[in-house]
Amino acid sequence: MELGFWWIVSSTALIGGFVAVCWLLKSVNEWYYVSKLGGKGNTLPPGDMGWPLIGNMWSFLFAFKWGDPDSFVSSFVSRFGRTGIYRAYMFGNPTIIVTMPETCRRVLMDDERFKQGWPKSTCDLMGKKSFLGISDEEHKRLRRLTAAPINGHKALSVYHEHIRDIVVNSLDKWTKEERPIEFLTEIKKITFKIIMYIFLGSEIDPMMKTLEKEYAILNNGLRAMAINLPGFAYHEALKARRTLVNILQDVVDERRARKGSDISETRKSMMDLLMEVEDENGRKLDDEEIIDIILMYLNAGHESSAHATMWATLLLHQHPECLQKARAEQVEIVRRRSSSDEGLSFKEIKQMEYLSKGHKSKAGTFIPFGTGSRICPGSDLTKLEISTFLHYFLLNYELELLNPGSGVRYLPHSSPIDNCLANIKKLISPSSSTQSTK
Repeated sequence: MELGFWWIVSSTALIGGFVAVCWLLKSVNEWYYVSKLGGKGNTLPPGDMGWPLIGNMWSFLFAFKWGDPDSFVSSFVSRFGRTGIYRAYMFGNPTIIVTMPETCRRVLMDDERFKQGWPKSTCDLMGKKSFLGISDEEHKRLRRLTAAPINGHKALSVYHEHIRDIVVNSLDKWTKEERPIEFLTEIKKITFKIIMYIFLGSEIDPMMKTLEKEYAILNNGLRAMAINLPGFAYHEALKARRTLVNILQDVVDERRARKGSDISETRKSMMDLLMEVEDENGRKLDDEEIIDIILMYLNAGHESSAHATMWATLLLHQHPECLQKARAEQVEIVRRRSSSDEGLSFKEIKQMEYLSKGHKSKAGTFIPFGTGSRICPGSDLTKLEISTFLHYFLLNYELELLNPGSGVRYLPHSSPIDNCLANIKKLISPSSSTQSTK
């Protein structure tokens, strides 16, 4: 009896001591940063600076990797009210999180007061010559030089053919799968192949699997704690970057070696175009700039395009009336098409009025591509990818999501928040016109 009593006392003391130490550590961390940053009459917004050294990263990474991404910001809202601005400690630095459209717009538009900045770990993975690690002047210069090769009308009309062929072939392959596919994973394969063909050309085919594997490791490290020790995601990501840089350097060397040879405009990849562009002073991009730009655009144009395409497809299927209108528009485009045309043309993309609508919202509240000097330079390319995919999918295929009991996690409004299993079936209907595929 006495032994049991002392065991309870000891356990309670240990638990109490542990809680007290945790409280003390967090309190000291909070006091240190608030007193350091909030001095000289500055008032910090409400928030939580988290643990010493780690900050709020554990809860952030858990929410984005294994939980509901919205839960991270929601926890600040529930604890500190709907102020729209909170203090935190993220990626090794004191951080201010803004969530209100007006505030976000001000941050993006006011380049004088809000300078571009990224965690050092992210810059190390993306490269010091990418948009993330350069001065404002260099940022503007690189945006000017890369605008035409990425978003120019001439370039997009060439890329459209690559996108169309990859989408048609991939969709046809999906219908032949005997087992359900992981929808997001398969869309990522499409967007990765598209972006690599655009950047490097079809000659990169033999290296596609290696590039995809190494990029996946690199991408995983961008969302991990910056611990550069064997076995940690960030360490593996740095190794993957070195591998990717070596592969891309070999491609650059090969392209420079054949510089004198005649390459038609339609066969030129973005790398070829980046090697040709020069600024007003006649200065061209060096190898490091070209490689870092490609890695940066690969990250920006692959993941985001895949997720946007997935959500567009899922939401259309969850709203039958919208699906019907979107499909009818694509059928009408095919009906007006000349019998001599081989599939979707670049001109027909502009005819997708219904498919290209967002909802009407207050200015500044819907900025999927950012705004100001930081607006996404590949926004038109992303829209082209999504529109081309939806054209062929809506005309010829239907999506059958497996029920929640199959292990797919669902949000309250019944939408999958991560990879969902799906069957892709070919439609047998008037919309499956022979003119709709190449």
